[in-house]
Order: sequence, then structure tokens, then C-alpha cells
Amino acid sequence: MLALLFLARTGLGAQFQSAGSVGNDLALAFGLDYSQIGLLIGLFMLPGLFLSLPAGLAGRYIPDRILNAFGMFALALGGLVAGLATDPWLVGLGRLVSGVGFLFSVLYFTKMTVDWFTGREIATAMGVLVTSWPLGIAIGQVGYEWIAVSIGWRWAFFAPSIYCAAAGFALLAYYRSPETRAEVGNKAAAKATLRLSGRELYLILVAALVWSLFNAGYLAFLNFGPLLLESHGLGAIAAAGVISIGSWAMIFSNATCGRISDSSKRPDLILAVCMIGAMGALALLKLEGAGLAASIAFGLIGMAPGGIIIALTGEAMAPEKRAFGMGIYLAVYFLFNATTPPLAGWIYDQTLDPFAPILFGILMFGLVVVANLWFRRVQAQQIGNQPSHLAAQ
Repeated sequence: MLALLFLARTGLGAQFQSAGSVGNDLALAFGLDYSQIGLLIGLFMLPGLFLSLPAGLAGRYIPDRILNAFGMFALALGGLVAGLATDPWLVGLGRLVSGVGFLFSVLYFTKMTVDWFTGREIATAMGVLVTSWPLGIAIGQVGYEWIAVSIGWRWAFFAPSIYCAAAGFALLAYYRSPETRAEVGNKAAAKATLRLSGRELYLILVAALVWSLFNAGYLAFLNFGPLLLESHGLGAIAAAGVISIGSWAMIFSNATCGRISDSSKRPDLILAVCMIGAMGALALLKLEGAGLAASIAFGLIGMAPGGIIIALTGEAMAPEKRAFGMGIYLAVYFLFNATTPPLAGWIYDQTLDPFAPILFGILMFGLVVVANLWFRRVQAQQIGNQPSHLAAQ
């Protein structure tokens, strides 16, 4: 099941990266500036601001695999609309449709994995799952530049659409829900509910902040790392290839880091060390000739704790509340990731310095450590009132 979820979820990163990888082509085709390109990138996240809670509520009535497959089909449709666009607003519409699909899929991919692995090796499983996102992005970083040059930028949207549609059919055909875990209790207790305690809501919001800041820093690296390397004299395809190495490295580092965390029981220390590594790697991009080393360090160290961070969701809420709780979690995530790419693009437009939005990314990674410590403080302060499912973990 984890392999199925991993392979299907790769389509999310592949579709997301389409606009970023052909940003220069879109700018030339439609006369856009980089803040507008950033807006197109951010539109992918915008539906989550409004639909996260309804998507979580839908889990009470519709099976997870149906909702997830719906998301994959919407991702495919959005890419088709963007690829056929003759005006920039149609590209934006396609990104919005894909964003609806992304919301449903990312919510239920996470919930499905938590359902399967809570009480087992959750950080390791989440490390494997979140690796699918950078894998899809890395494939796009390497492939879409070549596709744009060879057969046109529109196929950078069509190709991931085909993949997402195939993944949707695979989920419908092969996914099976796990048997009810003993700690979930009877069927009545396991039935999805909207009743979150104040403590659970607080923990969900802070966990979402940690994940959002982490991804905001990653997006700064993805979108402006290539521009910085191009300012050092690299060609567009070479610069994209160097930056993509960071995403390829994440494929190995996420699962490994999750495994180390599960074994050592020191997730907070590991996260702090990795965030220091992320900030150092981004700073290293400033030096000419250091792009490859910076990208490798960023992927192997800086982005390694993705599974540790997303595993916080399993600590924040009871099993029967996950669908609705994940809706709240993703609402915060989408708020950040719909606004930070345009903000980073605005910073670049104002300074014309590609390192300026990289500094913004460094700030985001520093705040990850602060937000994670906040999460642990909330847990420690309210430990006496901790629900039994959290105390058991």
C-alpha cells in the first residue's frame, strides 16, 4: 500500500513543478513578470484556503480512495486546461483546478498513510511518502526544460496530467483500507467526527505552521535557486539540473532520516540540526561554483526531516478526527504556500537580486525550529490532559 501511495503521490510534485519549470516560457508567451509567474505557482495552493475543511468533512461520507482518485483526476484536468491555454488567465484557471485536486489528494494520501502506520514506524513511513513530492518535482526540473525546448512548453502540463490520470485509476483499482487498529477501539469510536478538543486544535495549527514554513523555504530554493545559478553563468537547463539534484537527494534522505528518528527517539534534535544544514546550504548558493555542493547538502541534510515534521499530525489528534483535522492542517499550509511564492517573486522584482528570495527561504527554515519547539511546549504544558491515544505514543 505504501508503494502504491508513493507512486501515485509522485504525480502531485510533477504537476506542481510544471509552471515553475517553464516560467520563462510563460513570461515570453504571455508577457508576464516574475511576481505574476509566482502568482501562477501559488494559485496551485489557493483552493486549499477555502476547500480544506469541506474536503476533510467529505471523509465522513465518501471512502478515502474515491476522494483521493477524484483529486488525481482534477490534477489531470487542470494540467490539460493550462496546457491548452491561449491567455494567461486560462493558465491560472488550470492551476486552480489542479489545486483543487492537489488539496483532496494530499489530504487523503497523508490520512491513508497515518491510518496504516500509526503506532508502527510512522516517521519512516512518512519519510517515504513525502519523498514522492520531491521526486515528482525533480523529474519535472530535469524533464520539463528539455520538453519545452524539444516539443513546446505545453507538454510540460500535458505529461504530468497523463500520469495523474493513470494514478487515479490505480488508486481506484488497488487501494485497500487497513483493518481497524486495536487502539482505535470499536466502530463507533472509529467513526469520523468533527469534534476537536481545544488542545487538539491548537496542536494541529502549530504542526501545520511547522510544515508550512518548511515548504515555504523549499519553494524559495526551487523557484529561485536556478535564477541564482544562471546569474553565475550557467545555462537554464544546467542550472535547473543542478538544483534538481537537491530534490533527487531527498529521495534517499527523507526515509533515512525518518528511520533514524524512529530508532533514536530524538526527532527535535535531528530537526534542528537539519534546519541549520538547510540554512547553510542556501547561503552556500551565493558562492560561484558552489551550486552543486549546496544542492547536495540541501537535499541530504536540509530537507531530510520531512517525515519527522508531517508525523506531528499523528501526535496532534485522535484517529477518528484525522480527516477533519487534516482539513484544518492543510488550510494553514495552503495559506502559506499560496502567498509565499508571490512574496518571494515580489522580493526579486524589487531587488533584481536572485539571492534576496533565497534569504527569505533561510528565514523560513530558521522559523521551522522555533515553531517545532512551540509544538513541544504545548504538549508539555498540557500533558496531564493528554488523550490516551497520544500518551500511548
